[in-house]
Amino acid sequence: MHKHLHFLSIFVALCSVFALINEVDGEYLIGLGSYDMTGPAADVNMMGYANMEQNTAGIHFRLRARAFIVAESSQGARFAFVNLDAGMASQLVTIKVLERLKTRFGNLYTQENLAISGTHTHAGPGGYLQYVVYSVTSLGFIKQSFDAIVTAIEQSIVQAHNNLKPGSVFLNNGDVENAGINRSPSAYLFNPPEERAKYPTDVDTTMTLVKFLDTESQKSLGAFTWFATHGTSMSRDNKLVSGDNKGAAARFFEDWFNLVSNKSVSTSTTKSSDMKTLNKKAQTIKATGGQPCGKTASQGFKVRKNDGSRFVGAFCQSNVGDVTPNVLGAFCTDTGNSCDFNHSSCNGNDQLCVGRGPGYPDEILSTKIIGERQFQKAVELFTSASDQLSGKIDYRHTYLNFTNIEVELDGNTVVKTCPAALGPGFAAGTTDGPGVFGFQQGDTEINEMWKKLRDLLKEPSQYQVDCQQPKAVLLSTGEMFEPYAWAPAILPIQILRLGKLVILSVPGEFTTMSGRRLREAVKETLISNGNGEFGNDTHVVIAGLTNTYSQYVATFEEYKQQRYEAASTIYGPHTLSAYIQEFKKLAKAMATGQKLTGPFLLPPDLSSVQLSLLSDPQGDLPPPGKKFGDINQDVAQPKGGSFKKGDKPSATFYSANPRYDLLTEGTFAGVEMLQGERWIPAYDDDDFSLFFKYEALWVI
Repeated sequence: MHKHLHFLSIFVALCSVFALINEVDGEYLIGLGSYDMTGPAADVNMMGYANMEQNTAGIHFRLRARAFIVAESSQGARFAFVNLDAGMASQLVTIKVLERLKTRFGNLYTQENLAISGTHTHAGPGGYLQYVVYSVTSLGFIKQSFDAIVTAIEQSIVQAHNNLKPGSVFLNNGDVENAGINRSPSAYLFNPPEERAKYPTDVDTTMTLVKFLDTESQKSLGAFTWFATHGTSMSRDNKLVSGDNKGAAARFFEDWFNLVSNKSVSTSTTKSSDMKTLNKKAQTIKATGGQPCGKTASQGFKVRKNDGSRFVGAFCQSNVGDVTPNVLGAFCTDTGNSCDFNHSSCNGNDQLCVGRGPGYPDEILSTKIIGERQFQKAVELFTSASDQLSGKIDYRHTYLNFTNIEVELDGNTVVKTCPAALGPGFAAGTTDGPGVFGFQQGDTEINEMWKKLRDLLKEPSQYQVDCQQPKAVLLSTGEMFEPYAWAPAILPIQILRLGKLVILSVPGEFTTMSGRRLREAVKETLISNGNGEFGNDTHVVIAGLTNTYSQYVATFEEYKQQRYEAASTIYGPHTLSAYIQEFKKLAKAMATGQKLTGPFLLPPDLSSVQLSLLSDPQGDLPPPGKKFGDINQDVAQPKGGSFKKGDKPSATFYSANPRYDLLTEGTFAGVEMLQGERWIPAYDDDDFSLFFKYEALWVI
């Protein structure tokens, strides 16, 4: 009953907002798009935890690329922003997407005005990044993963481009409660007390939302949000493809809008109204067997058809480096006690210290709860958004070699960044996903055995050892080039402007305080150089894990303790200072109207040298006398003859490996409900409540 009242109040608020925006005119051309990027649902290692045993084996719910384009006019300045249900962006993905867009649109969308950002789910297929250190656990490059992502980005942009129409954009922001805590609080305390005193908490709680409205029809087209919390509600043992808490929030948001707008049949209405009918017919519920699974059939069973006009709700990542959604804290699995504060270990064992989400021990429930907390705040901001954006669309972008940037510090001191390297704290992992036994966060020494193993791969140069201090060099990835580069050297940084909203595209995971320093530095630079064009109401957000990936960015002070985030700050102790220095240059250029002049660096395209060691599926056959689609085990009838809330009916079928056909924009599993004389699709593998699981049983 409470939920129905909640939806009613939201609906009334939404109507009020529609009435308000009837009185304003459009400012921009806007377009939105969304496309399936789920990828291979079997056998492919997931990107995020670096757990070689975590290979995809089904779908929790499907992954999507969601895009928006804003333009001043058909010939004026524009940019495109794409949010991926993926661990992070990839330089190689960006390169190939730009090639496809150039074929379609000429020079309309380039590296300058395209941003591709990952939500940081740790439950998506890996193998789509081009550097060795990010593809070791996936056994190299996975073309199927890569192609699914590139195609989804391309198609989401094509949809958004084709949907461009006069519209208005509204900005709002507010605090999300209890959706993230700091997983390295001891490192945060290394930051100066006077700086910490400026903020109420050791994580950023602000969600920023932009809402897009079609001026002519007064229809809301979608909304994008930015908020920092890790995509680690699903654990390192999960094997179902999932968008984690941000993907869940997007699914809830889009379904909610379709419900309250009455623009389409609501799956939520179908599910609630037909539950009594479903229970009454429980004795007759059974699996009817698989259908021929071609494109037409799998798309026909979809509950949410993608015709390019659906509401798009995206939940983007921000300065997430030290923020975990496991908000109950971290505890020792052997004793139940809290973990060591400084090292996040249990009597020296890093593997026993594990964070707990709000639904502990149910990771699906934790994902749902953290997703709902973001979704509910987004609804509140969406329905109350009245601050209409106006003014310029602008952008600045450059590539930098982050291995040797000279940084001018206060007092005329000049320091340099370093070739990429990982410290022992990296091997220890985090409370979200513990690492290798024998390491702890905060380690600044490496034992002799590990040094010998390291040196077999690559002994770090003395320059590297000195440059990275106090980090001990466990892997000198920036000095490793066999069989190809282990880590990126050339990185993109980018600023996008939409009126007073300024988006900073960063190719990594900034910690909370790192993000705060960068935002403040850019805002001050814009205001002081903008001749009044930028004011105190300039709103700066960080879009994390964008355009490529280069791991973490800790503050200089956090770097001293060498917890996981600092040990993974690969370009050394002055990495953040380099980012701030270079972003200030972009901000000044934007504020003064200056264009950047070359020559410009370009990142390498390593597609021709990628190694792919994962074999293709082959020889799948059902047992003698069976064929694909036959039922192995039907739905078990419930005790008492009726299903109750919380029951989990299941059925199993004989199936080929889902890698043979990804069924993009389709489904591997569908559930229909009887309405009158018709069976209507009610659930599919894009629903939070239906799990598609795959297990190989017979292989010849």
